[in-house]
Amino acid sequence: MNRLIAIAAAVIIASVLAATWIMTMNAGEEDQFAQCRSSQIAGGSSQIGGPFELVNAEGETVTDKDVITQPSLLYFGYTFCPDVCPLDTSRNAEAIDILEARGQMVTPVFISIDPKRDTPQAVGEFASNLHERMIGLTGSPEQVKAASKAYKTYFKAHDDGDEYYLVDHSTFSYLVLPEHGFVEFFKRDISPEQMADQIGCFVDNM
Repeated sequence: MNRLIAIAAAVIIASVLAATWIMTMNAGEEDQFAQCRSSQIAGGSSQIGGPFELVNAEGETVTDKDVITQPSLLYFGYTFCPDVCPLDTSRNAEAIDILEARGQMVTPVFISIDPKRDTPQAVGEFASNLHERMIGLTGSPEQVKAASKAYKTYFKAHDDGDEYYLVDHSTFSYLVLPEHGFVEFFKRDISPEQMADQIGCFVDNM
């Protein structure tokens, strides 16, 4: 009986110590952007984003370190997109202008998920027509797939031989900060003003 009591006591002590350790660890990992977040990511924000290697409008191979040198708003789409991409990227560009007027510089980035048609020149023209500071990126099918996988996006081309085939794809926009990586995503229903307010919160708390 004494042995059972001793074992039970040891288990209780171990549980208390483990709980104390976890609470201490969590206290030391306070989220500096907690007041800015409007969404919860299963497994945490570290589950989204990461290194990528793509090709810019000049045909140069660039990495995420080359592109994300300041707060950046990433969108995965394609230049032949008839409606969704132009609307989303125009909304993003408007939010970027609102932020710039407030003295907060954020880089808009457009990443093509249609490398078959989106050459560096095509994606560059598409991006520059939307915003003078928007960076357009494309790449090989392997490079594009790797970047899409890193950000947990979805796309599927319905390439049936028609030049104007459509590509199904997810429509989130991703806020990425240097030294922090991905911190937030935005859905299609958010307005430019709401987006600018949320992004501004993250920028202020960097």
